[in-house]
Amino acid sequence: MATLKVPAHVPAPSEDAEQLRKAFEGWGTNEQLIIDILAHRNAAQRNLIRKTYREAYGEDLLKSLDEELSSDFERAVVLFTLDPAERDAFLAHEATKRFTSSHWVLMEIACTRSSHELFNVRKAYHDLYKKSLEEDVAHHTKGGYRKLLDPLVSAFRYQGEEVNMTLARSEAKILREKISDKQYSDEEVIRIVTTRSKAQLNATLNHYNTAFGNAINKDLKADPEDEFLKLLRAAIKCLTVPEKYFEKVLRQAINKLGTDEWALTRVVATRAEVDMVRIKEEYQRRNSVTLEKAIAGDTSGDYEKMLLALIGAGDV
Repeated sequence: MATLKVPAHVPAPSEDAEQLRKAFEGWGTNEQLIIDILAHRNAAQRNLIRKTYREAYGEDLLKSLDEELSSDFERAVVLFTLDPAERDAFLAHEATKRFTSSHWVLMEIACTRSSHELFNVRKAYHDLYKKSLEEDVAHHTKGGYRKLLDPLVSAFRYQGEEVNMTLARSEAKILREKISDKQYSDEEVIRIVTTRSKAQLNATLNHYNTAFGNAINKDLKADPEDEFLKLLRAAIKCLTVPEKYFEKVLRQAINKLGTDEWALTRVVATRAEVDMVRIKEEYQRRNSVTLEKAIAGDTSGDYEKMLLALIGAGDV
């Protein structure tokens, strides 16, 4: 499902570290060499390169990248070079400091990572920022947003496929009653969405659709301008069909007046090693154009090359 292309014969971390050091030396930075290495190594390999680079040159590779690169290209390279848990912790911390899109980024991380991945994000957040992710989310959100986001980032869902159909029918009925009464942030709605395994939630929502004749997200569009409802619908989509959620984020990032590079970079950097194949398929189905073509038409230079490399365009 990943689009990351790693060569059949990967050089030793010491060789990659040495080549990266050479890319930084001289009169100009060798951006293509940086892309050739970092955009074609998996997370474990990138971690070894960083460790080896620090041991050899006494400096974090991220610091060198920050000094040598700039703008959107720098952000794409640095985000991808980070260990996944460290990257998510960084993105979550950044989100709590921003006035726009913060709720969406926090929800996205909480709903599309496995239980163990989310646990590692919370641990990395604690190590990096000396406080808990839950603490910052509670501090920077309020009302319905806090009621939804705090348990989402705190969750440790069952990851298996076992499903209780009696429970699915019962909780589908609860959801229907609360939504019909417009009690969208009711504690029962929050409990079901934030605690049930993804398999159990899918069973509940499938029964909801069958029993009541509407997909739940259609019923949650009663007030299309309600921002909390938008977030709740997105959380359900992330938990059940993440490729459709990410396709929409990419479509909106690319099609808006002036590209949303932050969103574009975030999705490509975080999903290249996970499910970008499915996201690309959904993008082409929804837009009748390949994601490669859309990115190439909306970006340029080394930034474009980095993104295209991460989504699997071109040879290794």
